[in-house]
Amino acid sequence: MSHPTRISAIRRFLDSQTSAGLVLMAAAAVALVLANSPLSAGYAGLLHRHWGPLSVEHWINDGLMAVFFLLVGLEIKREVLDGQLSTWPRRILPGLAALGGMVVPALIYLAFNRGDTASGWAIPAATDIAFALAVIRLVGDRVPASLRVFLAALAIIDDLGAVAVIAAFYSSSLSLVDLGGAAAMLALLAAFNRVGVKRLSPYLLVGLVLWVFMIRSGIHATIAGVLLAFTIPMTPTPARPDGEDDTHDSPLHRLEHALHKPVGFLIVPIFGLANAGVPVLGLPVSAFAAPVTLGVGLGLLLGKIVGVFGMTMLAVRIGIADAPAHATTSQMLGTALLCGIGFTMSIFITLLAFPGAPLLQAEAKLGVLAGSLVAGLLGYGVLRRAAR
Repeated sequence: MSHPTRISAIRRFLDSQTSAGLVLMAAAAVALVLANSPLSAGYAGLLHRHWGPLSVEHWINDGLMAVFFLLVGLEIKREVLDGQLSTWPRRILPGLAALGGMVVPALIYLAFNRGDTASGWAIPAATDIAFALAVIRLVGDRVPASLRVFLAALAIIDDLGAVAVIAAFYSSSLSLVDLGGAAAMLALLAAFNRVGVKRLSPYLLVGLVLWVFMIRSGIHATIAGVLLAFTIPMTPTPARPDGEDDTHDSPLHRLEHALHKPVGFLIVPIFGLANAGVPVLGLPVSAFAAPVTLGVGLGLLLGKIVGVFGMTMLAVRIGIADAPAHATTSQMLGTALLCGIGFTMSIFITLLAFPGAPLLQAEAKLGVLAGSLVAGLLGYGVLRRAAR
């Protein structure tokens, strides 16, 4: 069992993600201002300008976000092998909460949407870990550390679910030739791992070729980042007798450490700047109460309360899992509300669910922004009140 004073990798992860969440908030605010100002035409024109084979928007959403998903995959692998998700007892509560937090929002969305708009069912199922941890950090040390760890573990499992959903449901017509090339690159990466290659450069070079095959294959290119991450070697972190983590030189740890700041402070804010710009002033009044807007907004707000909080309380009540240490019921409710902040992953899925449909994308983004804002404010208020 870990020493009480052991500083785990998850604590360092929490600290960096909190700061990154604040930067993302600022980027989203700037995007909204640009999209509803006289600069809106230049803002849209820049995103659609082509650099080589892709537009700026596609370089961001298919290229830079592949690096984001690479970091997500590294975090998932580390937590499963050597972190808060390394044993089944640790996985049960956040796993059940994440399951409820994906299923119930999707059902609420489908209650409002049928036919062509039903493809957006996964939009409210996602949780933005950077935003959620930024808000919970604003409450300060009055929230027990176990609750922040629970939220991080839940969001990581949620990310894994989102990756699976993107791969399974948001892929276009497939190219068998390019899929074969991607499979060959993945086999080569697995061989690197098996024979003990520790240098990162061979993995990254082959990973780049994997990304090219994936973007041509019909499976979304960002999945290449996750597949690459799962092949990066990792050595579990040894604990010293004094309870501190020993130094390590695992390729996975090195790459994760190198990516945290660029992803948190550059890539994700750029994504927010490129995709959060909803032209609210130019939307028809009907868009604010459209089925897509309501399904996404209420899915994030109510769906996470019912799914995350309900499943957590049920699991604790029937005795299959223990509640986070020193956390009250009110604090669990506030944390469930924060799971309704779905910004980055929800907007990303919006782009996949409604390609070539600007109005539906705008309605979905409006629901994401409104649901996330209300969920964040309510979650912060409940946690502040519970802390007092």
